[in-house]
Amino acid sequence: MVLSNSIPTFISKPSKDEGSSPLTLSSAAAYTPVRFGTDGIRGKVGDQLTPDLALRVGYCAGQELRSLANQQGPFILGQDSRNSSDMLAMALSAGLTAAGVDVWNLGLCPTPAVAYLAHHTDALGGVMISASHNPPADNGIKFFNADGSKLQPPTQRRIEERLQGEHQETEAPRWGHHYSRPELTQAYVEGLQAPLQAMDFRGLRVVLDLAWGAATQLAPAIFAKMGAEVICLHDQPDGDRINVNCGSTHLDSLKAAVQLHSADIGFGFDGDADRVLAVDSQGRTVDGDYILYLWGTTLATQQQLPNDLIVATVMSNLGFERAWQAQGGKLLRTNVGDQYVHAQMLQHGSMLGGEQSGHILCPHYGISGDGLLTALHVTAILRQSGRTLSALVDDSFQLYPQLLKNIRVEDPERRRQWQNCDPLQRVLDQATQELGDQGRILVRASGTEPLMRVMVEACQIDLVTDCCDRSSLLSKNISPKQT
Repeated sequence: MVLSNSIPTFISKPSKDEGSSPLTLSSAAAYTPVRFGTDGIRGKVGDQLTPDLALRVGYCAGQELRSLANQQGPFILGQDSRNSSDMLAMALSAGLTAAGVDVWNLGLCPTPAVAYLAHHTDALGGVMISASHNPPADNGIKFFNADGSKLQPPTQRRIEERLQGEHQETEAPRWGHHYSRPELTQAYVEGLQAPLQAMDFRGLRVVLDLAWGAATQLAPAIFAKMGAEVICLHDQPDGDRINVNCGSTHLDSLKAAVQLHSADIGFGFDGDADRVLAVDSQGRTVDGDYILYLWGTTLATQQQLPNDLIVATVMSNLGFERAWQAQGGKLLRTNVGDQYVHAQMLQHGSMLGGEQSGHILCPHYGISGDGLLTALHVTAILRQSGRTLSALVDDSFQLYPQLLKNIRVEDPERRRQWQNCDPLQRVLDQATQELGDQGRILVRASGTEPLMRVMVEACQIDLVTDCCDRSSLLSKNISPKQT
């Protein structure tokens, strides 16, 4: 959670000799501590996330990453279509340039385009202004290393410390400069298409729900260039409607369009296009677990999946896990968040990982979660197999019944301290005992929204419903004072 008081900050005035002037950003004493969540810094604009906070974050991140690299280089900057994204991008750029870092601004683009270009240029890193799947009033700041990966916790902590004045600020050697570089996204597009140059999507009808967001300019053109007949929904940038009843978190309109147009497949992206879910010709959701299974099977057949290992999260369905294990595969679970998935993939040499929500990582083709890349490769699997997506899904695995309840808990301390609630722990222990090896229960605090999430799955739906109702009822009353 990010909290900031609206206390002004100032950048010191440069001398006439720009090249030799020390640049510093003075600190206001009363700032509430800033914390990185599971996907960067995120909050409601004007409340938890303000322009002066974005300026300070840009300055401190620029200082930290410039000192780590010990060299000059630009920062890649992108944004989604939210009404607040222009404002926050300019504020963040001001902070970065005050830290002596040049900024290459891509403008509206998918988050993975920023990660790709950070990796394939001489950039110090990248930063995306987006709150991903969150509603329009929210926004966020996501940073990437020079290799396109997300910042590791130690780097995030040092930026937090700089924001609190706990690090000696170094003098920037010069002012940085801001450059508009939207043409660079073409390199990202070419990177998406390169592994699929021999693939022809002619004869396939594809529906794309672009969620009024960051993929509106690129996705339709890429699919059309590869020969697909493309039908688009919510395909203009719209800061008032981004993610509202559309995209990967609201698939109803996509399902209806797929069936109305007798399409072969549909894809629902989120606002910054780093995740995607699919819909088959029958209007059924094909989530990240199914995508991992289908893509994993393809890679294993091609001997491109070392040890047949897939990295998923604690949210992945038991049906997926047991089906993958039944065919000789291995599944490693992590905490929720693609940065945790990526870390375990690196540690164990896995070439495929992701989340049920549609963040999919495949280092063969890209280092970050990429909705466009995933959608293209799922379509390629469809074309190569000569079968329908419905048939592929039917032959994959049977989902265990699963319920997920979101309980709004505004107080971040209550969310952090939920494990101290003994009544809830007793219910969880009892439910775990009842489920045995036929199911599981998971309670966790969201890292991106003020929510507690209660997930239950089991082989029988009545067990799922009963356990979920009992647990979510108690979760509403979580208090750190309970014993």
